[in-house]
Amino acid sequence: MGFKARASTAGGLFTGDTLQFLADLEQNNDRDWFVANKHRYETHVREPARELIRRLAPHVAEKVSPHFAPSDKKQGGSLMRIHRDVRFSRDKSPYKTNIGIHIRQAGGVDVHGPGLYVHIDLDECFIGVGSWRPDRDSLSQIRRRIADEPEEWKAARDDEEFRSYFQLRGDALERIPRGYDDDHPCAEDLKRKDHLAIAELSIDDVMGGGLVDYCVERFVAARPYIAFLTRAVNSPF
Repeated sequence: MGFKARASTAGGLFTGDTLQFLADLEQNNDRDWFVANKHRYETHVREPARELIRRLAPHVAEKVSPHFAPSDKKQGGSLMRIHRDVRFSRDKSPYKTNIGIHIRQAGGVDVHGPGLYVHIDLDECFIGVGSWRPDRDSLSQIRRRIADEPEEWKAARDDEEFRSYFQLRGDALERIPRGYDDDHPCAEDLKRKDHLAIAELSIDDVMGGGLVDYCVERFVAARPYIAFLTRAVNSPF
């Protein structure tokens, strides 16, 4: 693939060089190649991503929740590691071929907790919100709050502005969990194992100067949804 001829528009953080690096990494996913090209990763992937995080930080604090903390740290911050965890995977490729930014609560280290997410790769770009594969206790807390407060949940899930951007995604059980009625008005939501919502982006959106605005608009629209999930697990919002 060749992306260098495709320039970002004015003010764009990510460029054709960003996409070219991801394409080259996909074809050369090994340690020797990465070490030799690490400067490209740092220049065209890591630093633009950290700048995006810095630009999002004041908007998230002011317009979404002061308890969510975008962090531009090189390690342990909102930019997810490029190194894959291959311990339990048949695919032993050492590196991720996407950019993942996960904004979670201040002091939080759990990528499975409620959060805000930006995903960039060659096949799919999107903004995500919610909780991916929450642990058993957290999922139980979310289900209980949905069961106990169905109207509050439906108001968040079906908020008009939220649904104008987002589609619900994630895995679900075939049957309703034990302890809940089959005829509960939110039975399908009680089956969910993930509570995710995705707003798709185009490559042009990613490379354009409006990416920060795109993210902020969608994060703000998702505020009722992410607030419900965050409070369900007894975290401040």
